[in-house]
Amino acid sequence: MKKFSFAALLSGALFGLGLAMSGMTDPRRVLGFLDVFGDFDPTLAFVLGGAVATTTLLFRFVLRRGSPVLADTFQLSNLKHVDARLLGGAALFGIGWGIAGYCPGPALAGLGIGSTEALWFVPAMLAGILLHRLVNRA
Repeated sequence: MKKFSFAALLSGALFGLGLAMSGMTDPRRVLGFLDVFGDFDPTLAFVLGGAVATTTLLFRFVLRRGSPVLADTFQLSNLKHVDARLLGGAALFGIGWGIAGYCPGPALAGLGIGSTEALWFVPAMLAGILLHRLVNRA
């Protein structure tokens, strides 16, 4: 197995473990966060806040390296504007997350812990990815 493939597997496993330990594989946790007028659960805000704080503090140090540890160059977007396609995709992602309580990371981690909701969500997500690729092939 290639070095970077093992690193990707290890990173994904660590991410999934973190999601499972924090309870973020439970879609009720996400839906509780969105229920601001009902049974509000602020846990997701702390998880997101920790991720934003970590990125804010460490991203500039990572970029000072000149290149990533397991690649030749960083792959950063050079887009400088927000367009309708970006806003539409973000809205669609948010609506789906709000309806299902899942986004791709927690859904895949949910498969790992045997979540029945993930067994329904992941095939639908993969079908959506395939449909997007077929529509945007041109």
